[in-house]
Amino acid sequence: MKDLAKNSKFEKTKRPISGYIMVFLCLSIMGYSIYQVITFRDALYILSFVFGLFMITGTILINPNTAKVLLLFGKYKGTVKKNGLYWVNPFYAKRKISLRASNFDSERLKVNDKIGNPIMISTILVWRVTDTYLASFEVDDYKNFVRVQTDAAVRKLASMYPYDNFEDGTEDDQVTLRSSINEVSEALEKEIQERLSMAGIEVLEARIGYLAYAQEIANAMLKRQQATAIVAARHKIVEGAVGMVEMALQELSEKEVVKLDEKTKASMVSNLMVVLCSDKDAAPIVNTTT
Repeated sequence: MKDLAKNSKFEKTKRPISGYIMVFLCLSIMGYSIYQVITFRDALYILSFVFGLFMITGTILINPNTAKVLLLFGKYKGTVKKNGLYWVNPFYAKRKISLRASNFDSERLKVNDKIGNPIMISTILVWRVTDTYLASFEVDDYKNFVRVQTDAAVRKLASMYPYDNFEDGTEDDQVTLRSSINEVSEALEKEIQERLSMAGIEVLEARIGYLAYAQEIANAMLKRQQATAIVAARHKIVEGAVGMVEMALQELSEKEVVKLDEKTKASMVSNLMVVLCSDKDAAPIVNTTT
């Protein structure tokens, strides 16, 4: 996935001065002021103490994979991303933004698929902020923006594909939500990325977390799936039974075990097919007459 931060036209990376030096200077000023007040009882040094206390408020601590957006009276001045202790203008307003990857498990949404069947669907999204300017100022609340736009993308995706293929034998030729996991995930990731790019957010991964028919049609669809499985199983059974009957007749004919006319062959084929295709054990009948 393309790194959005490299293409930002608005974000400015700021490199402030070391915070350790400024903390040392401010503490020195404050300590000297206290010493002067106690020793010489000069109240004017209280002002230098207040000055040092005010200057030390400009220190900021940047943890790994976090950033702070700096504003001066409403004007964007830059973003500090490199971790460490720094000092900036005490008048700067500081806004903390996490650059770590975040997980979002959406709620289960009830939507209609391409052919109108109601389904329940949710997604698991992995995302991170790559442009702090866009995330801070282009949207009101970028975390809520991620949630809302993800739900909208999932609803759109569900309407583009059917849940399952009703035409037996062509399931591999049609993209469905249930069977085409990779294709659907790629389409979902692309759709969400297009929606979140305006907020400076990169989609690392998007997958369907839950997928099922809605409760009102779940039983009917379960019966359909069971019927499809039974038909497929019967097809295999009949295919195998025909091969076994053909092999039996061929073996009897080649080894001349018994001579069979067409009427006897038809009767034997009928009996063998009943025995091989029946879902219950056959009850043999021994014929003692000639």
